[in-house]
Amino acid sequence: MKIAVIGAGNMGGALARGVAQGAIVATSDIYVSNPSPAKLEVLKREYPEINITTDNREAAEAADLVVLAVKPWKVVEVLEEIKPHIDYKRQAVASMVGGLGIAQLSEWLDKGDGVLPATYLIIPNTAIATMSSMTFIASARSTEAMDGYVVDIFNELGVAMLVDEGLIPAGTSLASCGIAYALRYVRAAMEGGVELGFRADDAKRIVMQTMRGAADILAANNSHPEAEIDRVTTPGGLTIKGLNAMEAAGFTHSVIAETFMPWIPAFSLSRSRSSG
Repeated sequence: MKIAVIGAGNMGGALARGVAQGAIVATSDIYVSNPSPAKLEVLKREYPEINITTDNREAAEAADLVVLAVKPWKVVEVLEEIKPHIDYKRQAVASMVGGLGIAQLSEWLDKGDGVLPATYLIIPNTAIATMSSMTFIASARSTEAMDGYVVDIFNELGVAMLVDEGLIPAGTSLASCGIAYALRYVRAAMEGGVELGFRADDAKRIVMQTMRGAADILAANNSHPEAEIDRVTTPGGLTIKGLNAMEAAGFTHSVIAETFMPWIPAFSLSRSRSSG
């Protein structure tokens, strides 16, 4: 199966590179288009078998799965350009554009004959650049086999989850915005490490490895975080004192109420639309 990536910016370039490093799609079956050739030429040097072009129509025509990785304000223009060249009975269209729902995408894809392609929303986070993304995928008019294929592609770029479209805003909060939330904790812990006497770079290494270790423990044991916290918490010890200080400062409340609660209106609206 062949894949076209329309747009070679941060997300599109990361997708093309990740798929090229994977085993599901042959590098010679990857087509990437971009209006300026500079980014395409970099891709070509890294992966000589990738097909590059400045013509979006050429890339779209060649693929079984066409992935839009362009800026939101370019979507309509790009779709008007490529949709006459896409066979909706044979090809699927996916969007990696944040804030764009399936209903709106379908409206823009409509050629006026009532025929629409299998359509996907694909929402990775910035860790796609290191093949460590948490990616949410929602689909419409697709087959189980095609869903499995798309999920498999993005599982090579981290972890992918097929969800109802109504869960996309919640997933964005947990995983896409969540990258920034996690990094803010890293920064705070680094600053604490510096106060304790470590150099900033050493403190960063320590915190990064500690976070990797925590994630690996949860994955290996398939356990609840609180169970693992209990393993390292002893009566009267430093850990329980630190945890109590975090809660006294409102850590859990801040994460839930101030970080995730603002998403509830968008989440509720998306859920009602998807179930309507």
